[in-house]
Amino acid sequence: MRALSALLFSIAVSLCLINPAFAENPPDVSHFKLDNGLDVVVIEDNRAPVVVQMVWYKVGSADEVAGKTGLAHYLEHLMFKGTEKLDPGEFSKVVAANGGTDNAFTSYDYTAYFQRIASDRLPLVMEMEADRMANLRIGEEDWQAERQVVLEERAQRTDGDPGSLFGEERNAAQFLNHPYGRPVIGWRNEMMDLTRADALAWYDRYYAPNNAILVLAGDVTAKKARELAQKYYGSIPAKKGAERADRPQEPIQRATRRLEMQDPRVPQPTMIRTILVPERNPGDQKTAAALTVLAELLGGSAQTSVLGQKLVMTGKALSASAGYDGYAVDPTSFYFSLVPVLGETPEEAEKALDQVLQQFLTDGVDSAQLDRVKTQISAAQIYAKDSAHGRAYQYGQGLATGLTVEDVNDWPEILASVTDKDVMDAAKMVVNSTATVTGWLEPAAEGADAPPAEEDAAAAPGMPADTGAPAPVQAAPTPATPTDAQSEEVSQ
Repeated sequence: MRALSALLFSIAVSLCLINPAFAENPPDVSHFKLDNGLDVVVIEDNRAPVVVQMVWYKVGSADEVAGKTGLAHYLEHLMFKGTEKLDPGEFSKVVAANGGTDNAFTSYDYTAYFQRIASDRLPLVMEMEADRMANLRIGEEDWQAERQVVLEERAQRTDGDPGSLFGEERNAAQFLNHPYGRPVIGWRNEMMDLTRADALAWYDRYYAPNNAILVLAGDVTAKKARELAQKYYGSIPAKKGAERADRPQEPIQRATRRLEMQDPRVPQPTMIRTILVPERNPGDQKTAAALTVLAELLGGSAQTSVLGQKLVMTGKALSASAGYDGYAVDPTSFYFSLVPVLGETPEEAEKALDQVLQQFLTDGVDSAQLDRVKTQISAAQIYAKDSAHGRAYQYGQGLATGLTVEDVNDWPEILASVTDKDVMDAAKMVVNSTATVTGWLEPAAEGADAPPAEEDAAAAPGMPADTGAPAPVQAAPTPATPTDAQSEEVSQ
């Protein structure tokens, strides 16, 4: 019975993928733009009387100027400090009092705010979100206290986690010139100098309808969504110069780089190798699709992937994986991670990984494995359609990184069309690249001193009550990949 169900599901996936109308024009997705430039995407799903509102601003930490790291994330926090209509913190209190939830997150390329609430309360949250798009107020008593909050967030999430600290070192080595090499949350010494004026200047420049995407997903019709969007957002004026400026780009990287970091909190060595690769681009997603399939084929499963079968299942590694996420404005990273078995040296483990990758280039793609991986990816995308929040995120992230609604719609079909040759071209690009950083995070030698620690933010004057205990160090920490590091979420 289970085999029959799997077969029927596979057939359903195939039918969805070969139907052009499914990819090009989903009947439940609408897209329009207001006169002030606000992009609006509506995803109808009336299975439950619930709706998600997301507002994405097309600006993130990679748009910060040197010396002001952490500013985008800092303003994200300050956006909850009220307007002329709402007192500090009242936004989230109103959402909660009406049975909803809200939050926000900052990335290299975007900053987003969202609420999930009963559909009959949608006008309420739209009015409040539009209000803070145009009328944010930051009191003198708020900006310093909130700066201490983000410093404490860094202390908990980054300074207290060797994997996160190693991720910062690795990203800085991977990106020689591009601001993706700086942490989203910011460098501590620069975060300490952020001011109210810095935050207001960022808000005044970038927070505008012509630099934003409104995504509504759930129990709302396209007609009603247009009426509400026009009512609450339509009168907000566009701003000249709100679009992001051109960023510094990476030069040709001709030399591979290596780094090692030791920390007494690390129980066993872990390797991360990142490779500079193309991102998803509007109208040109073929290479990104091949990289997506390649990552899943090489390291998506501990049991069935190439690395899983050749390293993990043979006892040569405790874990081995690969990953890629093309949602980025500029070139991003493909990565491999590896945790060697006890007693194996880093040199031996890395040699085994390189041998498997070179053998893959020699042997080529197993067609059955490729079909299996593409079916798995397609199934995951179909399952994702069951979540209104997930679909809102998909379209919001796509448009915020420069894709079009059509690009997002076409993505499943492009993935399904990936060929053996496409995968092998992507593999050669990755394995033979010189734009690589191989890093090892290792336990400190016995008797070694603890690594130097930055000043504890919790000890700073004016620090509010502790916001929570630091995250525990995992038994086998996996250093943050560039994709992992792209979002700093704040709970209000």
